Amino acid sequence: MRRINVVTLTATVALGVIAGTALPAGAQGVTAYEGARVIVGDGRVLDNATVVVDGAKITQVGGAAPAGATRVNLAGKTIMPMILDTHIHLSTTREGAVRDLRQRPYWGISAVMSMGTDNLDLLDLRNKDTPGMARFFSAGKGISRTEPGRPTAQINSEAEARKAVQDNAQLKVDIIKVWVDDREGKVDKVLPNQYAAIIDEAHKNNIRVTAHIYNEFDGKGLIRAGLDAFAHSVRDKDIDDEMLALYKSRPALVVNPNLPDNGKKVDRTWLKAGLPAAEYAKLEEENTDRPMVAARHGIQARNLAKINAAGVKIVLGTDGNRAWGPHEEAADMVAAGMTPMQVIVAATKSAAEFLKVTDAGTLEVGKSADFIVLDANPLDNITNTRKIASVVLRGAAIDRAQLPR
Repeated sequence: MRRINVVTLTATVALGVIAGTALPAGAQGVTAYEGARVIVGDGRVLDNATVVVDGAKITQVGGAAPAGATRVNLAGKTIMPMILDTHIHLSTTREGAVRDLRQRPYWGISAVMSMGTDNLDLLDLRNKDTPGMARFFSAGKGISRTEPGRPTAQINSEAEARKAVQDNAQLKVDIIKVWVDDREGKVDKVLPNQYAAIIDEAHKNNIRVTAHIYNEFDGKGLIRAGLDAFAHSVRDKDIDDEMLALYKSRPALVVNPNLPDNGKKVDRTWLKAGLPAAEYAKLEEENTDRPMVAARHGIQARNLAKINAAGVKIVLGTDGNRAWGPHEEAADMVAAGMTPMQVIVAATKSAAEFLKVTDAGTLEVGKSADFIVLDANPLDNITNTRKIASVVLRGAAIDRAQLPR
């Protein structure tokens, strides 16, 4: 972690200081957010810093507030970039998808990638800067073998595999998703010659490929075939030296560890104010200790620790469709051995790079003004990402009076 001390001077001419965390409602005019600790997203920390926003963009980080700016006093607070979730499954109705994308900013999430189960009629919602909504990226129609009930392109030959990629290319998807998993023997698995064809055809169309896997054996084969990313890490066993060497042989390879439920009763009271009572009650009903689930989680946590120590590029993703999920995932990643700063980088800068979002992920001049104001420092305890005082998305404060319904 690189820490830089910034002395914030008081502007001699200003429109006045807004006390506390009452933020301007719209993305208009120049606003200086003063006095906070700023976690840039790339490993740097700026103490007692000023972040200046003009409209929807960051125009200054550090230094004095410009004359005439509306000033917001954030002394004692921490500012960090909004999180980008690289693996969700968006609702398949338009009403549900819009609700999902409106709920994300409430929890500090600015963008999501939906991984292969999307309603293709909703792809017009992609990568839009709609006020109050997270950006949406899509893997289109993911590819699997025949699997009843899964809304995928179901293939059984190399020719069908290539056709599935071509169909996705026509949709201009952001990535190709392939499931290489037999679901504990319940379905046929995409074969090596088929996933090799998928990767080859995708690369011919300048599209990356990410894979859902379970077994280390399949992970090894996919890396050798030129895979770009894993949507899950190895889950059947602790990885061996050969697997670790394969990871390291591909410096551009990206891993979303996607840690599962940790099988332990956890404190979810931080969710209570933001969720409907019935939804919160259901979560609490399921919130118990489950040793077998914890054992499965332990395998993936140890594997994450190994690849993180080896320098493999890691991004945060949650699977499913829990708007608040990144905060729980972040805590599990730290429990597995990553530092809070490493997790924040995985959830911001690295996640933005994975989604090919060039104007978000870090708090720097020219970037979109997407940030979370926290009441406590997440570098001291990663669960402090949950202590949200306010959220600014593209320069506009998010209404956090209640979760969008």
